Amino acid sequence: MEFLLWILAVILVIAGIVSLVRGQMLWGIVLIVVGLLVGPGGVSVFT
Repeated sequence: MEFLLWILAVILVIAGIVSLVRGQMLWGIVLIVVGLLVGPGGVSVFT
């Protein structure tokens, strides 16, 4: 389960960075923050 959360977090952060590059500032920041919260290194919302 932890590995799946890590993969999900990486995907969210990468999507956030891509959104920032495309000019969607708010959406990119939201995706990065959610990715950091979901990841096992952060405060996981599932545990």
